[in-house]
Amino acid sequence: QVQLVESGGGLVQAGGSLRLSCAASRSFSAYAMAWFRQAPGKERESVAVINWSGSSTIYADSVKGRFTISRDNAKNTVYLQMNSLKPEDTAVYYCNAGGLARNSDYRIGGSWGQGTQVTVSS
Repeated sequence: QVQLVESGGGLVQAGGSLRLSCAASRSFSAYAMAWFRQAPGKERESVAVINWSGSSTIYADSVKGRFTISRDNAKNTVYLQMNSLKPEDTAVYYCNAGGLARNSDYRIGGSWGQGTQVTVSS
């Protein structure tokens, strides 16, 4: 179990960019990592997943081509580069330390950050 802290959220205009960071209290190199988001009145949804080495990534259809997940295990940090932001991207963004099944399905882990607010204005 690791402690996670998200940062980098803020208010941006549509078409702008943000880079979110998720810092871990200890090494998470053995974990797959994921970014989730939750908008008011909506269910929390997976945005992007990255395996332990960073060699494999999975994205939600809604963000493909715009968002990029990456990780730096030496710094115990995972990132989400968000480009071409849309008002529909407005949500609280959370990172999660979990695992990957052999079929590459992400398994949610017990480690969550407190979230960082992303607001995209039109």
